[in-house]
Amino acid sequence: MKVHLVDGTYELFRHYFALPNHVNAAGQEVAATRGVLRSMLSLLSEGATHIAVATDHVVESFRNELWEDYKDSSGVPEDLLSQFSLLEDALRALGLVVWPMTEYEADDALAAGAALAAADERVEQVLICTPDKDLAQCVEGERVVQFDRRRRLVTGEDEVVKKFGVPPAAIPDYLALLGDEADGFPGLRGFGAKTAATLLARYGQLEDIPRRGSEWDVALRGADRLAETLHEERDRALLFRRLATLVRDGPVSATVDELRWSGPADGFADAIEMLDAADLQPRVEELAERRR
Repeated sequence: MKVHLVDGTYELFRHYFALPNHVNAAGQEVAATRGVLRSMLSLLSEGATHIAVATDHVVESFRNELWEDYKDSSGVPEDLLSQFSLLEDALRALGLVVWPMTEYEADDALAAGAALAAADERVEQVLICTPDKDLAQCVEGERVVQFDRRRRLVTGEDEVVKKFGVPPAAIPDYLALLGDEADGFPGLRGFGAKTAATLLARYGQLEDIPRRGSEWDVALRGADRLAETLHEERDRALLFRRLATLVRDGPVSATVDELRWSGPADGFADAIEMLDAADLQPRVEELAERRR
């Protein structure tokens, strides 16, 4: 079997900015939720059997307590925020497993789900459906991969190394040095992508980088200055790595079997009526009948 783990927050944002507004009879904006629901139906129609969707039930997480400037819900349009819970309800009505995160983030749920699925020898491949670079740390060979559904692009371990210059295990260290603007932490002064990749490709992790630039056996301009920065800002670097490291034992399903789609829930008709998406009913019923 193949397991598809979907970044529901990414999908909601993507559809919010891609689709025209659609307000339902109750006056609520629902376009993005409708778009994600149709996208999940397409995934099922393509043959996906075991699916879980991770969502940020709230945008904030434990990382906001560690770093004041870590990303939060400020600046997110209200009519987008209002669809977070709406999306979770709609996905459950479709019959999909939803992992709504509060203390953790959707990315953590995807990482935990990938670990769960990879531990099951029946699983042929785990597809983490998001282009988010943070999830590159979860890639394992060609068995656990990232899948950008919009571009139909599969990223395995070789592709991670080609893109970032480091293996998946070093991605948190790479982001610690480089920073991650989307997540709200800056990295260290003077460290760009090439510098970070060169050091980590050679030494593997922050702790193993020699204290002095003169001890580095890789050619980098300004090595002494960079080494001094790394020494002076070591605590910040380790903090940034913690921010970038995904939690792989978060609260997700107990077994892969729970992720198997067997059809919509009893409240599906009411859910799609509220979304002005009644045309989905016959498509979902037909697909569920074929799966029986």
